[in-house]
Parts: sequence; structure tokens; C-alpha cells
Amino acid sequence: MSDAVIQAAKDDAAADLFTPTQSVAARFRRNKLSIFGAVIVVMAFAAALLAPWLSPLNPDAVDASSRLAPIGTEGHLLGSDELGRDILSRLIWGARVTLLVSLSATAIALIVGTFLGLISGYFLGWLDSVIMRLIDILMAFPYFLLALAVIAVLGPGLLNGMIAVALVNIPFFTRIVRGVTLSVRESDYVMAARGIGASNTRILVRHVLLNCVSTIIVAGTLNIGWMITAAAALSFLGLGVQPPTSDWGTMLSSGRQFLSAAPHVATLPGLAIFITVLGFNLLGDGLRDALDPRLRE
Repeated sequence: MSDAVIQAAKDDAAADLFTPTQSVAARFRRNKLSIFGAVIVVMAFAAALLAPWLSPLNPDAVDASSRLAPIGTEGHLLGSDELGRDILSRLIWGARVTLLVSLSATAIALIVGTFLGLISGYFLGWLDSVIMRLIDILMAFPYFLLALAVIAVLGPGLLNGMIAVALVNIPFFTRIVRGVTLSVRESDYVMAARGIGASNTRILVRHVLLNCVSTIIVAGTLNIGWMITAAAALSFLGLGVQPPTSDWGTMLSSGRQFLSAAPHVATLPGLAIFITVLGFNLLGDGLRDALDPRLRE
């Protein structure tokens, strides 16, 4: 038996002696890729929160004399764009806008989807039929085309883009939470709670919802990566964040016409999107494995 397998067995035995939170943390720490993803996510949040102090220049300051400056130019560590604006500063401020849109959209979709999934899966009957048919209608449309339709109705902008990407992700959370609720509602402890006269609200909150928390956390973390991509795509098409606001999607859109002369103008925001989405996906995978004790082996 290899040393790695022996060490993993020891870690599992030790994890069983910990509290549930300590056990989850112990399993999460064993996954190196998940830790790498967590580091990326923490760095992205740090850049977003500390943007006023980390940004070397005003992200909207135009300097025609430094137009399309290459990487390593004095005063422009990562070069400048077609208007002479510092790319590093715009990337840092773009992290704030991109994460704000993605996290807000995820929160909206998660709250609405969780509520609908709980109600649908617990009460069943005509209420379940109505909710799930509405969800089926939303899922009948390709996600991105539905987001474009919402933007066409509401108009382009930061808030409307956030609402659009949130709306198309409500079915994702609704179906996941409904599936967990269907399996929990017939469990012994839920039946016992009904038997002693507990209200439906108490059962939903204290028993059903608590059993959905780990699934919701994992789904939400994985979904943020998709939200980042969707928000960037809307901005790329000119339907999300509007100039001069710094956003990775708008930076990618404005830089695509200079791929031959200055490829870094479009490449750097593209790499920022790729690395951040990768970080959230790795973090979500690690949380899934850590929160499900059946997967720890």
C-alpha cells in the first residue's frame, strides 16, 4: 500500500474524531487543486475590495501619448489600451464590477430558486405542477438567448444585465433544491416532526432547508463561474456594463480589433476571466467533495 493511501486513511480516521466543520475542513485541505482555486478566489476578492488602493492609476484616465503601450512600459506595467488607459488599473477595477454582477446575480437566482424548489418539492400537487411548468418554459429557451431577450426588453446596463443572468439561472437552483426536498420530505425525522404537530414552515426551515445547505453552497459556487462568463459575454456584446466603466467583458470587446498590433489588450482580460472562472470551479469541486462524506474516499 502506497504512503499516499496510508496517509489518506489516517486523515479520514482523524477527521472522524473532529466536529463536522473540522471534518469538512480536513477533507478540503487534502484537495490541493481546491486550495489553489480558493487562493485564486481570495485574490480576486482582494483585488475587488482593495481596488482604490491597489490600482496604480485612474482606470478611466486617457493618455493619447501612451496609446497601445506594450507590457512592461514604464508607468504601465501591463501596457495600455487604445485610449492610453492603464490596463492593470482597469483589470483591478474590472474585478470589482465583474464580481459584483456575478455574485448579485447568483444571490438572486439562489434565493428565488431555493424558495421555489422548497415549495414545489415539499407541497407537491397543483403548486408543484404550476411551478415546474413555469421552470420548464424557462428551460425551453437557450440560456444565453433568453438573457439577450431580457436585455432587449429592459435595455442594456449593469443592473439589467444582472437581472438577465439571474433570471436564466433560477431553473438551475429550483430543480436542484426540489430534488433534495423530494428525498428529505419522506425521511423519518420529517415524519416525526409532522407527528408532533410541527408547522410546515418550521419543518421547511429547520429540517428540509438545512439538508439542502451543502448542495446549495456547492451549486452556488460552481454557478458563479458561469455567471462571470455570461456577464462578460453580455458586456462583450455591448448589452451589459456600459463604457467608460471598467469591466472585463468591455475590455475584451474593445481590444479585439487590436489583436494584431497589440494582442495584450484583449488577451489580459480574457486571461482574467479564464483564471477567475477556473478558481471558482476548482473551489466548487473541492466543496462538493468535502461536504459529501460519501465521496471522501
